[in-house]
Amino acid sequence: MHPNQVWKNIDYLVLIIVLLMSGLSLFVIGSATKPLLPAGSQLYFVHRQMVWVALGLVTMAAVAWLPYERFKALSPYLYWGAVALLAYVLLKGHSALGAQRWIQVGPFQLQPSEFAKIALVVAFATHLDKKTQLNRWRDLVSPGLLLLLPMLLILKQPDLGTALVFVAIAGGMLLMAGASWWKLLIVFPGGLVAVVAWIYLHYHFHVWIPMHQYQLNRLIIFLNPNKDPLGAGFNVIQSRIAVGSGGLFGTGIFTAHSNQLSYLPESYTDFIFAVIAEEVGFVGSMALLAVYLLLLARGLFIAVHAKDRYGMLLAAGVVSMFAFHVIESAGMVSGIMPVAGVPLPFMSYGGSALLADSVGVGILLNVYLRRKPLSYGRAAAGTRVVISKNT
Repeated sequence: MHPNQVWKNIDYLVLIIVLLMSGLSLFVIGSATKPLLPAGSQLYFVHRQMVWVALGLVTMAAVAWLPYERFKALSPYLYWGAVALLAYVLLKGHSALGAQRWIQVGPFQLQPSEFAKIALVVAFATHLDKKTQLNRWRDLVSPGLLLLLPMLLILKQPDLGTALVFVAIAGGMLLMAGASWWKLLIVFPGGLVAVVAWIYLHYHFHVWIPMHQYQLNRLIIFLNPNKDPLGAGFNVIQSRIAVGSGGLFGTGIFTAHSNQLSYLPESYTDFIFAVIAEEVGFVGSMALLAVYLLLLARGLFIAVHAKDRYGMLLAAGVVSMFAFHVIESAGMVSGIMPVAGVPLPFMSYGGSALLADSVGVGILLNVYLRRKPLSYGRAAAGTRVVISKNT
C-alpha cells in the first residue's frame, strides 16, 4: 500500500485515543510510583514506560502495514510459538507474588501470556474463517480444543485473569462468526454457574478443587473483603477506599492519599484505575471509561465494515480482549469483580501488556486500512450480508 493511501485511509480516531491514553498513563504511573522510589529516581518507571510506548508505536505501525491476509500463513507459528513459551515459563520462568509468569530477556521481564492473547485471536480467526457452519454442537469442539491448550498452561502459572480473557476472546469471536447464541449461553454462562457450584461444594462439602486455598480465597474475597481485612481482602478494601476518597472531582494528580501513603498495593499495575479514581474523581473516571467505550465502539465499526469475514473476526477478537480488560480492571478496584490481575489497556505499567495492546490496535488499523465495499457471509451458515456501500 502506497504511503499516501495509508495517510488518507488510516483511522485517526483510534490512533488519537491510543496516543491520548498512552500519554496520560505516564502521568498516572509517575504519580503511582512516586512514593515507591527514592528522591532523584522517581521517574524511573516513567522513563521505562516511555521506552515501551515508543516500541509499541513502532510495533503498531508494523502490524498495520502488513496485509492482514498474511496472518493466516503466520497463524500456526504464532499459536504454537505461544504454547511453547507458555510451557517454557512453567519450566524456567521467573516467579513473583506466588505466580510463575515471566521470562528474562536481557534487562527486561516479558510475560508470554500477554502475547498469547494476540496469538489466540489470529489462530481463532484463521480457524473460524474456514468453518462452513457453527450451528451444531460438534462444530464447537475444534475451537474449544484450540482454546483449551494455552488456557490450561496459563491456569497452571496460575493466572486466572488472563485465562478469563481467553474465554472472552473465544466467546466474542464465536458470536461474531455466527455460532448459535443460545449454545454460547449454555457453554459460557453455564460454565460460570458450574464453577460457582463447584466452589460452593468445595467450601461446604470439601469437594476437591484444582486451586490452592489462598488462590481461591483471593478469587472470592471481593464478596466479603472484611472477612480477611489484613490478608486476601486487603487489596479490595484499600482500592474501595481510594475510589471513594476521590469523590466527584478527585484530589488532584500526585495528591492521592491512599497511593502517596503506600496503602494501595500494585497501584501502578493491576490497581491503577483506583489511583485514577482517587486523583480525578468520579467525573474523570467516567470520562476515561467513555474514551474506552468510544474505542470499543470504533473497533466494532471496523469489524462490521471489514472487507471480508477474516478481517471481521480479527477485529472482533481484539475488541473482545479490550472489553474484558476494561470491565474487569474497573470492576476489580470497585469491589464488584474478582481480583484477577488484569491490566488496564494503555494505562497500566508493563511492557508486555503494552506491546500486546499495541499489536491489537495495529490489527484494528490494518483491517480498517484495507476495507472495501464488499459483501460477505457474517453468519457461518453462509448468509450473505451487505455491510457497506461506501468506503
